[in-house]
Amino acid sequence: MPSDIAKLRKFIAPEVIYGQGSASVSGQYAHNLGLAHCLVVTDPGVLAAGWAELVVKSLSAEGIRTTVFSAVSPNPRDTEVREGVEVFLSSGCDGIVAVGGGSPMDCAKGIGIQATNNRDILEFEGVDQVEIPTPPLICIPTTAGSSADVSQFAIINDTTRKVKIAIISKSTVPDAALVDPLCTTTMDATLTAATGLDALTHAVEAYVSKVNSDTTDVFALNAIRLVRANLLAAIADPRDMAARDRMMLASMHAGFAFSNAILGAVHAMAHAMGGLLNSPHGDCNATLLPHVVRANFDAAELRYRTIAGVFVHGLSTAEAQAAPANEIRDRLLEELMSFGRQAGISGGLSSMGMTKDDIPGLAGLALKDACMLTNPKPLTQAQIEAIYEQAL
Repeated sequence: MPSDIAKLRKFIAPEVIYGQGSASVSGQYAHNLGLAHCLVVTDPGVLAAGWAELVVKSLSAEGIRTTVFSAVSPNPRDTEVREGVEVFLSSGCDGIVAVGGGSPMDCAKGIGIQATNNRDILEFEGVDQVEIPTPPLICIPTTAGSSADVSQFAIINDTTRKVKIAIISKSTVPDAALVDPLCTTTMDATLTAATGLDALTHAVEAYVSKVNSDTTDVFALNAIRLVRANLLAAIADPRDMAARDRMMLASMHAGFAFSNAILGAVHAMAHAMGGLLNSPHGDCNATLLPHVVRANFDAAELRYRTIAGVFVHGLSTAEAQAAPANEIRDRLLEELMSFGRQAGISGGLSSMGMTKDDIPGLAGLALKDACMLTNPKPLTQAQIEAIYEQAL
């Protein structure tokens, strides 16, 4: 018997089919799951880009019927989940295929949860609250950042309370993730930047999480390296397939890390903003990350030193471990801010509609978010308010 059961860690991941062209075999994988009628969950932008049509054709080629549900907005709402459940049930669907970024994939997870558990989606907030397995789910990401295709997270906007809720359950892990870098080539520079910086934040927060493990550390650090080396190239040239491929891999590795190590204060605070202000998630993360690193640094100094050795241009691993703590902290903060500016994220939180008057309410919401539980340092309401103000 282990002497310290608190040190035990689990690792959950879906079956992953990675590589250019993997989206075009979605019908084969739906057939393997024994599906006859799939609800294809997507959004208007992905429909216009043609990726949902590609998937529908693949499903149809295997004799699988499809019903398309595209009424999904950024920061997917509880109302959209409920509407999707009605379509799923009334159409007689037996499985779900999500095609898109984090919003369609999270909405698809929510539809599956409510459809089989016969309870409203908002009742599943928190960790391990889903009792009945969901219908088979295949995810096909079209962005390189959310990692919803490989994670046990579903983030849904509670439109009454104006807060994003986090549903964390192995039931939300897809049965298969078809991770196709080609599907990211229709992202513009702004979306490429926002999703790529989201992946970076996932990796950093997973690496310093209180429940990190040797396994999640490997994926987190590799994701940080990949984002640092490839995001700016992917922004500059959307058709640079080498950069697109590396960024998709970064997103997947960051997803493996945070799905199992969970996240921290950056995501808790970004979730609060997304719920109240409908702020863009990736931009919130990129803006908040340096300020949260400053607040957390002394609680996870060795881990932030390791991140600095991987991320800060011109800084060796040995130098990152040997230099004074305040020097490494400041160099890491400046590099994160500079990288965000180079990616095009230059404004503070006020540019996303946030005001000083919003801060106390947002801090209260962030404090209750499940992601705050694994932040390396317990933060008070006042400390969270101070971080928001610094980032304003």
